[in-house]
Amino acid sequence: MDPRGVLTEAFGRITELYDGVADDLDDETLHHRPGGTGNSIAWLLWHLARVQDDHVADLADAPQVWEEWQEKLGLPNGTDDIGYGHTSEQVDAIRISDPELLVAYHHEVTLATARYLQTVDERELEREVDQHWDPPVTAGQRLVSIIGDCLQHLGQAAYVKGLRQV
Repeated sequence: MDPRGVLTEAFGRITELYDGVADDLDDETLHHRPGGTGNSIAWLLWHLARVQDDHVADLADAPQVWEEWQEKLGLPNGTDDIGYGHTSEQVDAIRISDPELLVAYHHEVTLATARYLQTVDERELEREVDQHWDPPVTAGQRLVSIIGDCLQHLGQAAYVKGLRQV
């Protein structure tokens, strides 16, 4: 399997896991914050979709899917807000009326990711995309970072869902 195939498979797995976590969530479970301060499933799913959307759009030099979905989800968070560094109050403010809206948003992000991955070759993977690090971050490293972040947050969301189902 070539690198494009491996990356496509990894992002496909993220989508499958995302859908599984979002399945059968009631409002209380969706917005429950463990210990009153942990991140809710709604916030975790929103955040990981936002990170993937933001970072892949940057790599692809394309608009974020969020520009079309922000209003549908009823959130005022602009394209610069991906959830990084959110306060407890900001986490509470991520209220989603229907988890299927989150799933639909993430599916659109997945499609945008797939479009970008179709352009990926060895040259693209080696392209430096962030000079703020030493050594600079390449597109390939950024994609691996996105995958790791998504999987980490999906694990957290699945854990919170499991806590609520005991």
